[in-house]
Amino acid sequence: MPDDSPVSGPIPLEAWLQRLANIMGPAGGPGLSDDEQAAILDVARLAAHKSERIAAPLTTFMAGLACAELQPWERAETLQSLVEQLEAGPTQA
Repeated sequence: MPDDSPVSGPIPLEAWLQRLANIMGPAGGPGLSDDEQAAILDVARLAAHKSERIAAPLTTFMAGLACAELQPWERAETLQSLVEQLEAGPTQA
């Protein structure tokens, strides 16, 4: 039986994020600023390239939890600090 579903490309980012916000409602938290989006993508990139690829979604989830209660400008700064620390390499325990 042939697939009658329409062929379409990927959903644009803004539409995807809006869909996610609609599904999650208030529990999804506030939207993301451009600076937050850039920092989160950097965190994911670093996790995927410096560890196993599956580290990217887990790392970004953990970063999101850590930033959940912060104000938007604090979230962007905190995420950027995380990026800088991840780029610097491992720290001594």
